Order: sequence, then C-alpha cells, then structure tokens
Amino acid sequence: MYHAPVLLTESIEALRIRPEGTYVDATFGGGGHAREILKQLRGKGRLFALDQDEDAQHNAEQPEFAGHQAFVFVHSNFRFLKRQLRAEVVRPGTVDGILADLGVSSHQLDTAERGFSYRFEAELDMRMNTLDGPTAADVLNTYTAEELQRIFSEYGEVRNARTLALACVQTRSQRPFRTTGELVELCEKNLLGERWRYLSQVFQALRMEVNEEIGALRDFLTEAFEMLAPGGRLAIITFHSIEDRLVKNYLKTGSLEGKVKQDFYGNIDRPFTVITKKPIEASTEETQQNTRSRSARLRVAEKK
Repeated sequence: MYHAPVLLTESIEALRIRPEGTYVDATFGGGGHAREILKQLRGKGRLFALDQDEDAQHNAEQPEFAGHQAFVFVHSNFRFLKRQLRAEVVRPGTVDGILADLGVSSHQLDTAERGFSYRFEAELDMRMNTLDGPTAADVLNTYTAEELQRIFSEYGEVRNARTLALACVQTRSQRPFRTTGELVELCEKNLLGERWRYLSQVFQALRMEVNEEIGALRDFLTEAFEMLAPGGRLAIITFHSIEDRLVKNYLKTGSLEGKVKQDFYGNIDRPFTVITKKPIEASTEETQQNTRSRSARLRVAEKK
C-alpha cells in the first residue's frame, strides 16, 4: 500500500489552485496529492501526472484517474518534464503550479523484490524504473573504491565511508554482490553507530546513485521554471539534506549553485519570490500517524 501523502493540506494550499488552471504532479506515486488537486479543479482545468515507476502507472489506470477528463498520466522521470509536457501540447510558461514529493513510498520500500530495503532478502536492484539503467549490484560490483566512498559519504552521510568502500571492493573480488542480504552482512561487519540507521544510510546512498536522484532533481528544477507561468507556483517536498539544500538555493537565487545573478549594473535577478522563508514541516499529529513525515520539508516559491 502506498503511504499517506505527506504534507497534503499544506502542499495543496501552497499551489493556490484555480479550477481552470493547468497543474503538474511530477511524482504521482499512489496518487494522493493528485487526487486532491483533481477535487479542486472540479473538472475544469488540467492535471498532468508524471512517474517513472511501473506501479505508479498501474495506479493511474484506476477509474478514478483514468476516467477523469482533466487527468493525463505520463510514464516518465520528472527530469524530462518539459519534453513530456510539450508532447502533450503544453507550452513553456503556461503551467500554473507544479508539485513534487521527493520521498520514496512505503509501497516501494515494502515491496521486497525491488531491493530498496535492508529488511528483506532480495536482488540488489533499487531501480525506480525497472526497465532501464544499472542496478545497485552493478554499482557495488563496478565502481572504484573512491566512487563508492563518494556516494556513501555524500548521499548517505556514512561516517566510515572509506572503510566501507574498501570492504566492498575486497568482498566483490571474491564474490560479486547479488542480494540485499550480502550487503547487509558486509555492513554488519563495519557498523558504526545504530544498526538500523547505518543500514538505512547505506541503502539510501545506493538508491540515490542508482536512480541519479540529484541529477534528475537538478534537471527538473530548471525545466519546472521554464514551464511555469508568471505567478505560477513550485512546491517541493524533500526528505534529505542534499535535496533540501539544492531546492532552497535554486528557489532563492534561480541558480543550481546558489549563486546570485547580477546584471552589468549590479542589479540582482531573483526569478522566484520565495513563499516559505522557512520550510514547512509536518505537524505533531501527522508525524505520529506517519513516521515518514518527520523528515519532510516543504518549500514553495512563485515565479516572477
């Protein structure tokens, strides 16, 4: 079962939905946010939903979505937002609001064969799109020790990233990685801190690398800006400090590097008006009902 949509009320309110407007749910998942957007459109506007996950595509085929004249599902990574919307005859500069929830769903984590979780014995896959790209096993078996150290450190904030990376290289020389259990076994020999936290960090790092999550987010941000109409809003829910920092910098400066743009005369160009000076976090009630919402951060900006 897909998780309850995080920060549902807050994110929908942030979009300031007009019934006749054009909106995008860039991470459809179980359809929780999309369902609420459709209610507010009341059959007048349009909602385009993107997701590269095959299970999400199956969700979009349910009658409540597939039978809705205002709804269009596109099976695609959100990094190709502009291309996919233009294919649906949506011109750049005409979208009223775009929402992205960057979290991994409970459904994905709890589907053992996907290999996302250390709790299940499965093939080391971790691909959101199971039809494309290298798996987590490929990463562990082919990356150099330096490359493995980088992803463990940057994406997982693993404190002994170098030690773990070297252990991976040594282990695979005797037997290539194939299953989650084999990775867990190696991690348990190199634990630093609480077991669950350490394993979560390692698995998160691999998932982010396999799916090029940071690269995809960078592409998405720039394309979202191009597609938004003046006054259109961008609402993004992050769950990781790297994602949150990237989103914060881009909304504040319009630059992926967080550098303020100035013209010849020194005038600062800020393409967005930031609506959330501080990120919106889940309420105590929501975190009690959905523990995954504890690390959620919603940032919202309006295109000038």
